[in-house]
Amino acid sequence: MTELRQKMIRDMQLRRFAPRTQQSYVAAVAGLAKYYRRAPDTLSREEVQNYLLYLEHARKLSWSSCNVVVCGLRFFYDITVQDHAMGLAIPPRKNQRRLPEVLCRENVERIFTCTDNPKHRLLLMTTYSAGLRVSEVVRLKHEHLDVSRMTIRVEQGKGNKDRYTILSRRLLGELEGYTKLYHPRIWLFPSVDQNTPLTISTAQKIYTTARLKAGIPQGKGIHTLRHCFATHLLEEGVDLRTIQELLGHRHISTTARYLHLTRAGLASVRSPLDRG
Repeated sequence: MTELRQKMIRDMQLRRFAPRTQQSYVAAVAGLAKYYRRAPDTLSREEVQNYLLYLEHARKLSWSSCNVVVCGLRFFYDITVQDHAMGLAIPPRKNQRRLPEVLCRENVERIFTCTDNPKHRLLLMTTYSAGLRVSEVVRLKHEHLDVSRMTIRVEQGKGNKDRYTILSRRLLGELEGYTKLYHPRIWLFPSVDQNTPLTISTAQKIYTTARLKAGIPQGKGIHTLRHCFATHLLEEGVDLRTIQELLGHRHISTTARYLHLTRAGLASVRSPLDRG
């Protein structure tokens, strides 16, 4: 590991960046260095900008992927190298305001039904029933489930915050059979060696495999199950503030976007074409 990379990692650790953020930012700088086969602190503004254009137009990376690279490079030049002029030369990217995809309850059940592996099925059901992020569900432990209060404790979720969410009674039944079959020791969803949790990429693949087997084209990422959790609760009349707490959103405006997705809200509006 180069001294420059060590310094960047140390800078991120001091700011308590999440491990995934650290990995993404380091990968962004490493990709730039690999492209030019030179140390990133020796590159010019034009070279950095041309690399970003290459990612967008030649490699056709998604907006979110390009945005991660931009954030990683800006951190590297602003904080680690302290070349503020270079940081300013990297144009900021405006946030895309896109509504999440949501599946109906029937399609969510189809995904569960098409998952034959009990461990995989329980992982997907847990994600949906508690509204968890994929990084949260793979790090669940038995001690996080409080049957007496019917809650799940989410430790150090996004923003390094703890919170509680709901524990489904139906999930408990599935969990009993799963525990007898797999005997997990530390992690609720362990990897093959039992001592480490299942990886995020594996959880994503489990969801994608089940979705494709169910023949559902929408909802391409496992995060869709979290969107379904919030939207389906809104449709059942749960208030927005409660859903905000369950999801762990810092701002209620983030939760409010699910108001645009509820069938009840859309069904109450008549198209002008249908008005006599």
